[in-house]
Amino acid sequence: MPGSASPSLGLLLDALDEAFDKSSWHGPNLRGALRGVTPAQAGWRPAPGRHNVWELALHAAYWKYVVRRRLSGEKRGSFPLPGSNFFLRSGEEGEAAWRRDLALLADQHRQLRWAVLELSAAALRDAKQVRLIRGAAAHDLYHAGQIRLLRRLCPLPA
Repeated sequence: MPGSASPSLGLLLDALDEAFDKSSWHGPNLRGALRGVTPAQAGWRPAPGRHNVWELALHAAYWKYVVRRRLSGEKRGSFPLPGSNFFLRSGEEGEAAWRRDLALLADQHRQLRWAVLELSAAALRDAKQVRLIRGAAAHDLYHAGQIRLLRRLCPLPA
């Protein structure tokens, strides 16, 4: 059946990396979309109740953690920030907090990569596991596009 062959470990890692921080054909990946964003820009909201760039970056970090946890069987509760899914940020937290949260995103990516590298051959043939990994890459690209749009809409200077 077409499309039923399991992808190689290299292809899965390439998908994760191209969506996050490696060069690819599709344009800016998640890290590229965040490059050069100031804390004020990251905290700008297009409308009340809408997420900002900073919250999307932490959301992406959280879901990298969730995928890693699901792949490894790790118990819930080990994400470095209290809460789940979206983490409220206003931009007033400052440069050090922005850099710390970007470092958290990069660290969660490294940990997800490591979890993928540790998968057994049987796990790499498991469609559910493979779908999680591909989904993590797609999730980064989805939010990279949102972030690029928010950057264009943001009235604050670069």
